[in-house]
Amino acid sequence: MDFRCFEALSLELPAGTSIFVGGNAQGKTTVLEAVCVLVRLHSPRTHRMGQMVRFGAAGFGAAGDCWGEERRVRYGAKGPDLRIDGRPAGSQGDYLAGGGLLVWMGSDDLRLVGGPGEGRRRFLDFAAMQLDAGHRRHLGRYRRALKARNLLLKERRPDEAHIAAYTEMLVTHGEALQKARRSLVERLAEPVQRANAAVSRGREAVELEYRPAGGRDLRAAFSEAAGRERRQGQTVVGPHRDDLLIKLNGRAAADFGSEGQQRTLALALKLGQGALLGRSGRVSPVYLIDDIFGELDPQRRNALMEALPAGAQKLITTTSLAWLERPGPTIFRVAGGSVGAE
Repeated sequence: MDFRCFEALSLELPAGTSIFVGGNAQGKTTVLEAVCVLVRLHSPRTHRMGQMVRFGAAGFGAAGDCWGEERRVRYGAKGPDLRIDGRPAGSQGDYLAGGGLLVWMGSDDLRLVGGPGEGRRRFLDFAAMQLDAGHRRHLGRYRRALKARNLLLKERRPDEAHIAAYTEMLVTHGEALQKARRSLVERLAEPVQRANAAVSRGREAVELEYRPAGGRDLRAAFSEAAGRERRQGQTVVGPHRDDLLIKLNGRAAADFGSEGQQRTLALALKLGQGALLGRSGRVSPVYLIDDIFGELDPQRRNALMEALPAGAQKLITTTSLAWLERPGPTIFRVAGGSVGAE
């Protein structure tokens, strides 16, 4: 690959657990990010593909043998070039349709519980796009219509006919997004509850509730919010404002959960996501675990390792191996833009 700080890097990853160890800012996370982009055309670190281009390079590239197929992603001035077994993919949807599944677990996951709603929406959408290719299409069209509508709302004399046209697009694609997210939340409830119990060794009751901004009737919500939107110059209801409420023993975990409880819930959300993806009937998801073991106490570290599916491929980054109690994983040392196996 030619990606961020790596001008050229070639790795053979085992089917089990690989651990990338090294100091900060050496490129450990970049390895996991490149895998995420190769498999899902998604970066957990940025929305902009251009930010993944190495300084001074014309673009980036990542390629690999994935689930019996050779996949390649290149990005340059003309945009992405996607290939499967050497043949161009017709679209990003075609590229993703037969690809693998991923679960990303990172140090920022604590914000899933106590942070702003954007992180929880991204969490839901990343899972939904892997389960249903149509979700990505609806999300892209909703975002484009939302951007155009907000520009119109900022004008001194908004074009009401054009606003109405974009409102229809937001309703059409927004209702599809909300339906998929709501279904996903319902399906996540059981595996998240089970994962939380496994990691916490407790019996706390976890509840997940999808909360649409403006209520369940999106068309009515736009009608009711019309005056407020004109005053504020932006779209104030819709899936881009929806949220996921996480409750612990009947109370909002963001407000009443301790840091330890919130950290456990964040792990449970990702483990629940992995369990749900694993039931999809496709390949088992790969777990990309970025520098979280140093933040967990021994009980949670051990519980997490036990909760991860034994047969799943796991790529883990860390600054220290002090937490590793059992031999077995393949160890890679990362330093100065190079990666070497021990």
